[in-house]
Amino acid sequence: MAWNKQTGGWKGNGGPWGQGPRNSGGGSSPPDLEELLRRSQDRLRRVLPGGGGMRNLSPLTIIAILGLAAAFIGYNFLTFRVDPNELGIVLQFGKYNRQADPGLHFRLPYPIETVFTPQVTAVHQVTIGQVVDDRNPNGGRDVPEESLMLTGDENIVDIDFSVFWLIGSSQNAQNYLFNMVDPDGTVKAAAESSMREVVGQSNIQDLLTQARQITESKVQALLQKTLDQFQAGVTITQVQLLKVDPPAEVVGSFRDVQAAQADQVRLQNEAQTYANQVVPQARGQSSQITNAASAFHDRIIAEAKGQAQAFNSVYQSYKTAPDVTRQRMYLEAMEQILTGKDKIILDESAAGSGVIPYLPLDTLKPAPATPSTAAGTR
Repeated sequence: MAWNKQTGGWKGNGGPWGQGPRNSGGGSSPPDLEELLRRSQDRLRRVLPGGGGMRNLSPLTIIAILGLAAAFIGYNFLTFRVDPNELGIVLQFGKYNRQADPGLHFRLPYPIETVFTPQVTAVHQVTIGQVVDDRNPNGGRDVPEESLMLTGDENIVDIDFSVFWLIGSSQNAQNYLFNMVDPDGTVKAAAESSMREVVGQSNIQDLLTQARQITESKVQALLQKTLDQFQAGVTITQVQLLKVDPPAEVVGSFRDVQAAQADQVRLQNEAQTYANQVVPQARGQSSQITNAASAFHDRIIAEAKGQAQAFNSVYQSYKTAPDVTRQRMYLEAMEQILTGKDKIILDESAAGSGVIPYLPLDTLKPAPATPSTAAGTR
């Protein structure tokens, strides 16, 4: 690759590699030295008195003029300034030599050294799926060939999103200058590819509802990985989804499906609520019946054991005194049989008629008045 003296640059495509580094964000361009010297001579002739050159000037004046000219040339052609949002990249004979931080720096004259000052802290935005209109920042023209994507469950979704990126570090600045031809186009193509890959692994329902933030994070990570493999010198700061909708041609049917799914979820929730009310009640009733049966079981067993124990105790008494026990049992049985009846007890072993006199205590009480008697006394 040869140097072109007429154009002041490399023959071919602007650099010793066939393609010169891009000077994004400003930087010094090669000056035409002959043109600058000619203009300086013309200005000097106009400034000097009489326009007759330096023959009529004193040596001190000539030295002062030459010093000012040297300072002017040195300041404009041997120094460069790097702004706070920039980073200076100095090339020596077309090869990377050093970097320059913000401030004023010295450099060798062109073509020995060339300086590029990309803006490393400026955040750039690339939008995929729509063309942003500067006159209408709230909207733009849709680009279906960029926004229509196929999901993992074989549905079509319309996605518009923006990617924010910057250069960041000094290593990124070098890669950005020498490896990137069209930064916005490269980031846009890589971002669209990354989004299609993530969407192809997702379901449309998740993309439309709760998976928006997860999708943004996945796309950002995949996009950064892709650009790092290309050594693009770009740092992705954010991926922001602007619109996630079904295609306009089927949005009505899709909304009907969503409404039906919402009704399904609502009915399932209502059924679950009813089940949560009925099942505990049924379990409570079942537990109540079980406890009642268990109590009845325990009571019957206890009564049976009590009766058996009472029978055993009576039997033991009967074995000790059979006659007395037999008579007591007879009297208890007759008492139960003749409950509420007038009874006369005869003792055959007693003297006399065998009738035991008794005092009828119940006849000593006044008889209660009957309803018919009380009515007759009025």
